[in-house]
Amino acid sequence: MAYNNRNGGRDTRDKGGYGKAPRREGGFERKYDNRRERPMGRDERFKAQKSWTPGPRVAPPRRKVPPAAQDDAARFEPPAFGREEAMPENILAGRNPIREAIKAGRTMEKILVAKGELSGSAREIVAKAREAGIVVQEVERARLDAIYPSHQGMLAFTSAASYSTVEEILDLAEERGEDPFVVLLDGITDPHNLGAVIRTAECCGVHGVIVPERRSVGLTPAAVKAAAGATEYMKVAKVTNLNRTLELLKERGLWVTGADMAGEPYDKADLTGPMALVIGAEGEGISSLVLKNCDRTVSLPMKGKIESLNASVAAGVLMYAVMSARGV
Repeated sequence: MAYNNRNGGRDTRDKGGYGKAPRREGGFERKYDNRRERPMGRDERFKAQKSWTPGPRVAPPRRKVPPAAQDDAARFEPPAFGREEAMPENILAGRNPIREAIKAGRTMEKILVAKGELSGSAREIVAKAREAGIVVQEVERARLDAIYPSHQGMLAFTSAASYSTVEEILDLAEERGEDPFVVLLDGITDPHNLGAVIRTAECCGVHGVIVPERRSVGLTPAAVKAAAGATEYMKVAKVTNLNRTLELLKERGLWVTGADMAGEPYDKADLTGPMALVIGAEGEGISSLVLKNCDRTVSLPMKGKIESLNASVAAGVLMYAVMSARGV
């Protein structure tokens, strides 16, 4: 009698013995206990993989953006999150690119610096930026992350078009032999409003548009696009202090006229002669200090239930009124 250790010494040669492997065509087939599940062979695993079909793709959840970063997104058109290759041309990220841009004299709207980063080379860059008259703002790092992840603690927003000066605007009027006609914008933060004002100004014979350095939008890509090519012909100046600029214009003989609801009707006002037209933001209007520096104010009639006009619309009506008063 044969002895089998695996089967406890029982003889498996018997026809009805435990573990008998019956012969079948094509080879032997192993017999399994009913208490166990037969494992899947290699060919079966391969077939199972071939028959698998992917389920529906689920988009990852969108990242929440802080309100301050949303504001920058509206003004400067930052790229989609995580897509570094989509960074627009008007954004510079990192210390070396920003340092070289300042050295080259490239016009910038502002520089955002993460709080706690003003040390070493960052301090040097910020000092040079302020010497060049560039606005520098310290913000939370999360705000920079939401705009462009690989920022190295610093982002710069460059201008999409070059700026002129107030003197160049006045010189242009003198070259044409015309009374100066200048439009000043106080607190306009919407790039589409700025672009629309520049476009209408070019059509109305305005010699230049002046915007303040702070709390105002500049020549961003969105503003240049809204201007529809007018930035190629219209001079735009950025000034540090709007009130000082008004004093300078007064010294050069310009009458400062502000758009205000309490002013006299625009169609009854004398809009001839050298003109500096001041337009405030929708809702807030012209700031109190700038309003005090205006020689006079004019208003637009309102018959509907809405209390204010869009800034670019109000500016367009008044610019055409000035053009009409000049007999054009």
